[in-house]
Amino acid sequence: MSIPTEFANVTVHAKANVYFDGKVVSHTVLTAAGEKKTLGLIYPGKFHFGTQKAERMEIVAGTCSVKIDGQNSSETFAAGSAFHVPANSGFDIEVASGICEYICSFLD
Repeated sequence: MSIPTEFANVTVHAKANVYFDGKVVSHTVLTAAGEKKTLGLIYPGKFHFGTQKAERMEIVAGTCSVKIDGQNSSETFAAGSAFHVPANSGFDIEVASGICEYICSFLD
């Protein structure tokens, strides 16, 4: 599966989701099929996110290091790659330099 470059027929929430003093910023996108996604930017730093629903994180640009809760080590993801986060868990994400751009899809 390739990383999408655009979404047609969507509703975008204009109000941004801002985390960690503006170092992580996203916008919510609702597809015509009812799927919820966020499109965002992560600036350099290390951040922890908790999840209720399972998530698929697709990296659009940049690089990040990710450690899923319960795993012993982190893995690096670059543009064009993706990782999954189980429901009711969380993950640490670190961006060493530049900006990491992502698409987060909330899964059932």
